[in-house]
Amino acid sequence: MLECKNITKKFGEFTALDDVTVKMPEGKIFGLLGPNGAGKTTLIRIINRITIPTAGEVILNGKHVTDEDVRAIGYLPEERGLFKKMKVGEQSLYLARLKGMSTSDATAELKKWFIRFGIQGWWDKKVEELSKGMAQKVQFITTVLHHPSLLILDEPFSGFDPVNAQMIREEILRLRDEGTTIILSTHNMESVEELCDNIALINKSHLVVTGGTDEIRRRYGSNQVEVLYRSAEPLPACDAYSVFSDEEHKETRRAVLDVAEGCGSKEVLTALVAAADVVSYRELVPRMNDIFIKLVTGK
Repeated sequence: MLECKNITKKFGEFTALDDVTVKMPEGKIFGLLGPNGAGKTTLIRIINRITIPTAGEVILNGKHVTDEDVRAIGYLPEERGLFKKMKVGEQSLYLARLKGMSTSDATAELKKWFIRFGIQGWWDKKVEELSKGMAQKVQFITTVLHHPSLLILDEPFSGFDPVNAQMIREEILRLRDEGTTIILSTHNMESVEELCDNIALINKSHLVVTGGTDEIRRRYGSNQVEVLYRSAEPLPACDAYSVFSDEEHKETRRAVLDVAEGCGSKEVLTALVAAADVVSYRELVPRMNDIFIKLVTGK
């Protein structure tokens, strides 16, 4: 659906993005990752035409993105901003009208969303009376109200307690299932594993890695498995695996094994069953948090 091709952005002598190319598939959740200052927000602003790239192009549905296309995008920036002296309902209607909705359609949709998020009693309250979490609920609602085909969320879980963060996660998944393409920029790696189909990691203005989330996790794995087993003795090494670690674990023992090149689970399990009473067996796939740290710091 969206392709950023060879994007470079310079601010004077400073290069915020250096020849970055990413493809964001339709109807999926795309994680845009990177440490602070990596260039993620700059890329988001280029997609929204808030700023123009020094070089490169943004292609949306096969065409160069235009100001009219931006009207159909839902964008929740990391920097929150509601007019504190306005009433919640009045503010929400104003933002909906900016996206081209009629007053009647916007009012009807807002009532539904306010009930869903449990804030129907806040319509006539001033924004300054809202807690941070309540205000962020209002901003999320106004971001998705006009049914955007492309939704860009920059740190959408910031400031939410676990219950409300889960509510937002469920809404993001529901919107994806209804066909919305979503770009999710976040430092919450658990949310990346739970939500994202594809990711791109940017570091120091350069694209470091991009691809499917599961494929990347396996790519940076170390071909290890974890085994819980019952035996009086530690596992012996064999041709199918070598023992990386082996220790007592509650009522069993826990071993981490380095699988030999060319061997699969069948060979490993055959050797294990002959040596011990196997309780559980699982492949060890690295967490996105570990991959993020490794690619950013080299450690």
